[in-house]
Amino acid sequence: MPLDPDDILEPASPRAGHIAEQALLGALFLQPALIAEVDLEPLHFDNRTHAVLFAAMRAVPLPDPEHHRENVDWVAAVYAEARPQAPGLPHTYPHTLVQACQHPEHAATYAWMIRAGHARRTLRVHAGRLAQTAADTTLPNQVDATVTQANQLGNLLDQLSGRFAPHPGSLPRTPLPPESAPEASEEAVDDERLLLATATGSPQTVQTMRWLAPADFTSALHGSLWRCITGLVHRGAPVDPVTVLWEAEQSGLLTSTATARSLLELLSDTHGEPDHWGEKIVRRALLHRARTVAGRIVAIADDPATTPHQMITGSRRALADLTALRNRWQSSTAPTPPTTPRAPRSPAVTRAGPPPRATAARALR
Repeated sequence: MPLDPDDILEPASPRAGHIAEQALLGALFLQPALIAEVDLEPLHFDNRTHAVLFAAMRAVPLPDPEHHRENVDWVAAVYAEARPQAPGLPHTYPHTLVQACQHPEHAATYAWMIRAGHARRTLRVHAGRLAQTAADTTLPNQVDATVTQANQLGNLLDQLSGRFAPHPGSLPRTPLPPESAPEASEEAVDDERLLLATATGSPQTVQTMRWLAPADFTSALHGSLWRCITGLVHRGAPVDPVTVLWEAEQSGLLTSTATARSLLELLSDTHGEPDHWGEKIVRRALLHRARTVAGRIVAIADDPATTPHQMITGSRRALADLTALRNRWQSSTAPTPPTTPRAPRSPAVTRAGPPPRATAARALR
């Protein structure tokens, strides 16, 4: 595809990567033998014209060093090779590139800078794909597609970590965008209310739902009520709408809008099974987390003050949040193994009910 003639124009405020590309090409025009020592591909260049020139350099046979010092035949051959793909390329541009390089012996360092820039752009593209996939509701298997994109992003980070050595102070200092609140749609709220009601009615199922966390809920109140239910189940206390209401009151959840009567109604309206509604909640949380993680990785990649290794380390830390939720999602969709009933604990006073009868009798003496 022919290039835009304006593509080779000098930017008004060129970035360091653009100048590094010019310096490297200038070094190769001065000392063509360095091409064999440069570990680069045309796709690593940000400027398309520079990529075309580099490809032309590799396509034209290397000149004799002595002959090259006396004439510009090889430079002219490279220009002729590149011209069909860059019809607007001025014949003076190779001279401009030579002037941009004062130290041809630093070609390997310039190449490293170009690879670092390419890594930054590639990471940003992968993060953008993750965000786009997590937001695309038209996909038939949106979660699976999102997980696939996350895996590809993780594989990219593994590849990049082997190319850029660690160094002291590897953690990035990029200010990350705050996590946006999940969309509390009518469907999401209904799913969460049904989960709370069915979990209250079937507390034995809650024991197998450790993959659901309070943070997965779009409503903070619903997440706190889930914590109340799981707390009762964990302590072996009775679970019903009244005991959950007591636990909620003890946790300071009752307000002018979340009244005792409204919570009782919420907890008594059961339809379906808890794990069905829980799976939908985790699914929604995973897609939201994927979009958040993608935004954070884009912010890190867009920060020119981060080194390649800082960029990799920060992106891995961000992706780990999504990996943890993905593992819980996979647990939610895995077949539930049969459970052996636990032996009852010795009687103990709980916050969600009256004391055992023996304890009450002693209290009345």
